[in-house]
Amino acid sequence: MKVLPKNFCLGLCLCLLGSLSCAQPQARAPKFPPAEPPAHDPVAIMCEGTWYLFSTGFGINFFTSTDLVNWTWAGRVFENAPQWAVDMVPGYKGHTWAPDIAFHDGLYYLYYSCSSFGKNDSAIGVATNRTLDPSSPEYRWEDHGCVVRSVAGRDLWNAIDPNLFIDVDGTGWLSFGSFWGGIKLVKLDSSLTGVAEPQVWYPLCRRPEGTTPDIVSTDEAVRPDFRGEDFHPGNGAVEAPFIVRRGPWYYLFVSYDLCCRGAKSTYKVVVGRSDSVNGPYYDREGIPMMEGGGTVVLAGNERYPGVGHCAVVSLPDGDRMLFHGYDKKKRYSAHLLVRPLLWDADGWPVVNL
Repeated sequence: MKVLPKNFCLGLCLCLLGSLSCAQPQARAPKFPPAEPPAHDPVAIMCEGTWYLFSTGFGINFFTSTDLVNWTWAGRVFENAPQWAVDMVPGYKGHTWAPDIAFHDGLYYLYYSCSSFGKNDSAIGVATNRTLDPSSPEYRWEDHGCVVRSVAGRDLWNAIDPNLFIDVDGTGWLSFGSFWGGIKLVKLDSSLTGVAEPQVWYPLCRRPEGTTPDIVSTDEAVRPDFRGEDFHPGNGAVEAPFIVRRGPWYYLFVSYDLCCRGAKSTYKVVVGRSDSVNGPYYDREGIPMMEGGGTVVLAGNERYPGVGHCAVVSLPDGDRMLFHGYDKKKRYSAHLLVRPLLWDADGWPVVNL
């Protein structure tokens, strides 16, 4: 099962009621390499003995497996782009980023990101289902619309890359963020589909400007308008939070540096821990993650120059970390990687690529 629990102006969009039924497309399953299906920003959970993997793609791709090794493409969550997101997010046309999946109180919650490259005009939505098995008569995604929104030119943070954490008292927290002001945490209401009132927000992780000096020149080559003042992300590259609790500690995993640049990718996973879900989080050397701290858990190698955007699942024989790597042998396309997540004598995570 998955471990359940990434004085500033907040741009919020409370839960929009929705009843969108998302039909399962009848697509032919492509022949992916069995151990490494294409999967950008992967997250997985078990439902009735089958693993379900969700990842970035049009309508949110998902795969199935019985062993976390051999995967079969199973379709998309959304047949059509959620209309609320098309109306709200400039440039969004259905290519949906960085999903997160969790099970709580009889429902599966799928959080997802709606945005466009290099902008923080973004929104996080959520859909629920009673089962993940498309053959079940109970299979039906109900889209609840926007949970939280950021607006370019107003908010110094970005509402993408969500991760749900349920604390021991049953409180739901959503972490999220990419570039700009870093990683935020917001308390959810009891439905887990909207922000709790009164609102409770915390900053979790931020990298100082200048941490990733190549970001502007690299992206300008891809997008000439990238330096527009309304949406410039800065050069402190951090995104993709994932929170895990183990013993007395809360662990915040995030991805540092640059994804999606082929051989020049520098993506990596770092971690900090805290005795409270809302932080502050410190790395192994005692450096606050709000000051750019972070102990490296996973970094690239010759075959995979960049690895990151992780998720964690727990099995009877131990934990696993899922993440994507840009594979040199496959023209640096993003592929799913699954590795054992170990814990050292001091309680810090260890992952070998």
